[in-house]
Parts: sequence; C-alpha cells; structure tokens
Amino acid sequence: MLTYGDGLSNINLKKLLEFHKKSKKKITLTAVHPPARFGELTIVKNTVSKFKEKPQLQKGWINGGFFVVEPEFLEFIGNKNVMLERSPLIKAVKTKNLAAYKHTGFWFCMDTLRDKRVLESLIKNKKLPWLK
Repeated sequence: MLTYGDGLSNINLKKLLEFHKKSKKKITLTAVHPPARFGELTIVKNTVSKFKEKPQLQKGWINGGFFVVEPEFLEFIGNKNVMLERSPLIKAVKTKNLAAYKHTGFWFCMDTLRDKRVLESLIKNKKLPWLK
C-alpha cells in the first residue's frame, strides 16, 4: 500500500485491498470527489435560481492518493527521479493496468495553511469524519 501522506480519509482499506485483488491490475488508486472551495450558483435570466454553498463535487473524480501496488508496477517507474503521476501511471493506463476504487466517503487533502486550519477546526469541534 502507498499514500502521499497529505490526505485524510475514512477509506476502508480492507475493501480497497479486496477490490485491488479482484481487479488483477498492477496498481489501484482511490478515486474521490474533491470538496468544492466555493459556493455554486445556478443563474436564469440574471436571477439566482439555485444556491449551494461549497457542494461536494459529484461530476469529476480525482486521484485521492491512496494506492495498492503490485511489485511488477515498480518496473513502470524506471528512473528514481520520476513523478508517479507522470510516466508510471500513464504507462499503467496504456497497458490497462490501473484500476480505480471509487470512494464517496470523507476525503480531504492538506496542501495549504487554509486546509490545515479547516482540519484543526474539525478537531477542535470534535467532528472527526475520518474516523467514521
């Protein structure tokens, strides 16, 4: 198993591993819907007909940074200075060796000071969705 280390989630790792084994792929990534940073508006003739504050995006999937990797996948890396998201994952896609485990539960990435503050606020208020 592999992770970037900057993501926090309630992914069921046992189910992720079972999914990976059934897929028979060299690598499985966890696909997540990223949380929206801004509110969403629907506007009809200059009038807001729908307002949703910071909805969970449901259309697109992104790489959530939690992986199950078979040792053979390491052959796709080659050079030790290559980024995982570049040629190794692209090679896995081209050879049909990349599976996506769709996780719709809690996922949050801490990339910025703002992200850190959001997580600290959740902890302070004892709202810990990554433990559910």
